[in-house]
Amino acid sequence: MTEMDYYEILEVSRTCSGSELKKSYRKLAMKYHPDRNPDDKEAEEKFKLLSEAYEVLKDDQKRAIYDQYGKAGLEGRGMGGFGGSQNMDDIMDMFNSMFGGGFGGGRGQRRQANQKYNLDFEIELPLKFNEAVFGCEKKIDIKYKVPCNECRGTGAENGKLETCDYCNGQGQVVMKQGFMSFAQTCPKCHGEGQKVSAKCGACSGRGYHEEPDTITINIPAGVDTGNRLRAQGYGNEAQNGQRGDLYLTFNVAEDEHFIRDGLNIYIEVPVFFTKAVLGETITIPSLDGELELDLKTGTKDKEQFVFRDEGVKDVHGGGKGNLIAQVKIVYPKRLNDEQKELLIKLQESFGVESKPHTSTFESTFEKVKGWFKK
Repeated sequence: MTEMDYYEILEVSRTCSGSELKKSYRKLAMKYHPDRNPDDKEAEEKFKLLSEAYEVLKDDQKRAIYDQYGKAGLEGRGMGGFGGSQNMDDIMDMFNSMFGGGFGGGRGQRRQANQKYNLDFEIELPLKFNEAVFGCEKKIDIKYKVPCNECRGTGAENGKLETCDYCNGQGQVVMKQGFMSFAQTCPKCHGEGQKVSAKCGACSGRGYHEEPDTITINIPAGVDTGNRLRAQGYGNEAQNGQRGDLYLTFNVAEDEHFIRDGLNIYIEVPVFFTKAVLGETITIPSLDGELELDLKTGTKDKEQFVFRDEGVKDVHGGGKGNLIAQVKIVYPKRLNDEQKELLIKLQESFGVESKPHTSTFESTFEKVKGWFKK
């Protein structure tokens, strides 16, 4: 199962503050509010997603649960009550992540007691330009961690751990400075309270083996470089068989002709100077096929023509961007005698109009001459 991340929906980072979250939500909610977009189903869906995401992330407790377990945690997984199928390790893991325990919270930090690795992990997924624009189904080869059976994931021979002699099993040490006392994570056991006396020979003390897997992920249309997608249940495996989540960060390749800027697509259109002067309708490529570009008489270099809704689809459901065609005037590199003669005759046929610099600089020439008169 894959889903777009709440942080991506609200266009904020996972470390954003409450004020940043609120500011982004208000801006996007105003943009996609149904009153401003009557009869627009995409805007309506986008507004619902924004409201759903903000309702969770504005609440510190819900946000902590979401960071650790995703939407499934809010629906019961991870905080489904003490009477459910969830074991005590999961409950303590959640408690520690929310209230400052040794394991930490957030994406990629979920782990169980005595476990040597996090359940969540992240990989970068390269995409072709068209795969990102139109969406695709990708088969991905991954390696995920599974606990070593010999040491039960502890990294210790026969799974036997000793109490840390530096912190006496507390996982923390108290440092005194004057009349102040500070509790710090034990530097020897890194907060575990236990240490390995002899490494497990089967896994060399790592506590895990890596298993290869090939998974199929549906990439939604409109993703861009830096966007993340969470694939539930494709992360590392815990001792109880639970799988964490895999986070995919996209890296989209550039195209030879199309240049992407968010939802907008730019394309440079080379136009021979005579066509720019005379005006003509030409055919240009678009993401979905072809478009007709009407060049008006006297089209200028770098002039832009905008085609509405011909850009990239908003991955969050907010419509499409535009395609912007920018003209590049092309001049001949060589002229034969006949062409030169024809161009001279054409220039002369315009009379004074063909010498705009003469009238423009006439007064300037006189002024400069006056500077040198004695």
